[in-house]
Amino acid sequence: MGLISRFTTFVKSVFSSALDKAEDPGMTLDYSYQKQLEQLQNLRRAIADVVTNEKRLELQQAQVTTQMTKYEDQARQALGANREDLARMALERRQNLQTQLTGFQQQIEQLKGQQDKFVQMEQRLSARVEAFRTQKEMVKAQYGAAQAQVKIQEAATGLSEEMTDVNMAVQRAQDKVLTMQARAQAMDQLIDQGTIQEVGQIGPGGGDYLDRQLNQLSSQSQVEDQLAAMKQQMQLGSGNQGQAPKQLPSGQ
Repeated sequence: MGLISRFTTFVKSVFSSALDKAEDPGMTLDYSYQKQLEQLQNLRRAIADVVTNEKRLELQQAQVTTQMTKYEDQARQALGANREDLARMALERRQNLQTQLTGFQQQIEQLKGQQDKFVQMEQRLSARVEAFRTQKEMVKAQYGAAQAQVKIQEAATGLSEEMTDVNMAVQRAQDKVLTMQARAQAMDQLIDQGTIQEVGQIGPGGGDYLDRQLNQLSSQSQVEDQLAAMKQQMQLGSGNQGQAPKQLPSGQ
């Protein structure tokens, strides 16, 4: 199979799948039923045309019969007047009309046979269309019930396309939140470890993790020295109030 042939087969399969998803069985059944009604209507029109032609021939037949009666009366009248030639002419014309009358009768019989055949076809087709209509409505009702049940189940289980999209959006949002939280915790940890320095942090509080720890120890040591000196001054002050207090050591 060539590349073009495989591509054509793929396009046909995709197109067929898309049609299968988009096709509404109710619409398809209604369309088929409409086509059957059109066929039935065409058959009924054909029967009406046959009956019309039949009636037209019967009218022509009646006219010919009337004319034949007229020629027969004329022949009798001519014989009564001893005009055998005129009587013969009238009878000849009557005979010609008899031939036409026979042809009309044959055509009428053919149309009657065709009419009977069409009427039987119309009855069978009408019964078939009515049976199809009943089946169509039943299938549409079953499809509607099944479709409603599927929608309810999809809504209950969250399997519908809309709910699937919503669930995916929620999942993406949750993943993004977790990612941002993890990033924030990682940044805090890196800052605490001194791997990176907080933006704008300068002076004694700056530097890496080691610098900050040493500065913190130095600050605590200075506080302890100042506290010990203050205690000593307070003890000396209570024993020798006249002496000036010693100056506290400044921070190194």
